[in-house]
Amino acid sequence: MKTKLTTLILALTAGFALAHEGIEFGPNKGRILEFSTDETMHGEVTEKEGKLHITLLDKDMKPVKAEAQSLTATAGTRQAPVKLEVAKDETGFTVPAAKEGEWIIMQYKETESGKTITARLHYDTGKCAPCGNPEWRCACGDGKEKE
Repeated sequence: MKTKLTTLILALTAGFALAHEGIEFGPNKGRILEFSTDETMHGEVTEKEGKLHITLLDKDMKPVKAEAQSLTATAGTRQAPVKLEVAKDETGFTVPAAKEGEWIIMQYKETESGKTITARLHYDTGKCAPCGNPEWRCACGDGKEKE
């Protein structure tokens, strides 16, 4: 009994400790998605009025003008995927927010004939207890103290 309880506590502790590990934030406090294989292009995801805005950033986290780049986005389930409407402006892309708990799969291309880079975002809008942010942009695991 004691061994099972100890194992359960360790498993839960490890799960909480690793829950947000690897999440990176950009200059606008948005969540960073990797849009390259060598970390030269990023997408910073912020949310406003039910839409996600993906700002393109270079390796130094400076804004990049959206010109030849393209993005497609899909949400829903594997059995019933839904293609999201992507709008492009000079700083990046705008995508409608998915339903609570869905994954958003984004496929980015630097040029029309370029290699497709796939980025995934779990759109979990539940509040993180320690920081109060939605889980999809929780900063608890980034190693920084809360302000």
